[in-house]
Amino acid sequence: MPDRIRLDGRVAVITGAAGVIGRATMGLLAERGAKIVAIDRRQADLEGAISDLPAAAEPIAVAADVTEEEGVKEYVRAAVDKFGTIDVFYNNAGVEGDVKPIQDYSLDAFRRVLDVNVVGVFLGMKHVLPVMLKQNRGSIINTASIAGLVGSPHIAVYSASKHAVIGLTKSAAWECTGTGVRVNCVCPGLIDSRMLSAILQGRAGGNTPYPVEKLVERIPARRLGQGCEVASIVAFLASDEASYVSGSAYTVDGGRTAA
Repeated sequence: MPDRIRLDGRVAVITGAAGVIGRATMGLLAERGAKIVAIDRRQADLEGAISDLPAAAEPIAVAADVTEEEGVKEYVRAAVDKFGTIDVFYNNAGVEGDVKPIQDYSLDAFRRVLDVNVVGVFLGMKHVLPVMLKQNRGSIINTASIAGLVGSPHIAVYSASKHAVIGLTKSAAWECTGTGVRVNCVCPGLIDSRMLSAILQGRAGGNTPYPVEKLVERIPARRLGQGCEVASIVAFLASDEASYVSGSAYTVDGGRTAA
C-alpha cells in the first residue's frame, strides 16, 4: 500500500522561500520526496535557503517579485521548463506592513501590503492553475493568517489582506469543482519569526521589546509556534492524505482563536 503522505517525484513551487516558514516547508517537502522550486526576491537569500536541501530535490532558485506579473510568469515557466509540471504550489510570500492605527496609515503603504499579500497570491494562482488544470491534478496552499479570521489592532491592513486571501482560496476551490485540483490555505498564529518580531516591536513603539511572556499568556499552548509546525500542515495539504480537502482554512495557532 502506498504511503499517501509521500511526495515522491512531485514538483513543489514555494514563494517566500527564504523566510522561516518557507525554509521549513521546503525542507519537509524535500524530505518527503518533492522536487523544489524556490522563489523569493533576493537570489543570495534563495541560494542560502536551498543550500541544505538534499540533492535528490534538484532545487532551483528563481528570484522574482510576486507583485509583478512577468516575474510570476517567469517562475512558473522555470518550474515547467525544468521539471515539466507543477504538482504543489505553496503561495507563501507576504509582508506585515506598517504597524500603526488606520488613521496614520499612508495610502502607498496600504497598497504595498495588498500588492504583496493579495495581488501576489492572485497572480500566483492565475498562472499556476492553468498548469494544474491541464493535468487535472495539483494542490495549491495559500498562506493566510489568524489575522484573516479576526480583527487585530494596528495591523488592520495586514488583517484585511489575509481576509482577502481566505476569500480567494475558497472561491478558487469552487472554481476547481470537478477537477483534481485542490485549493486550501493555512492560517498561522504567533510564529517565532522575523515578521512577528517586527509586529511586536511596532506595537511597543519601536524602542522597548514587547514582553513575549505576556503574549504567550494569551495562547492556550503557552508558547510561540515554530515554522516546522506550519510546514507539517502544508505538507499534509500537499499530499494524497488530503485528497478530500479543498476550500479549507487550517489554523496553526496553539489554540489562540479557539475562544
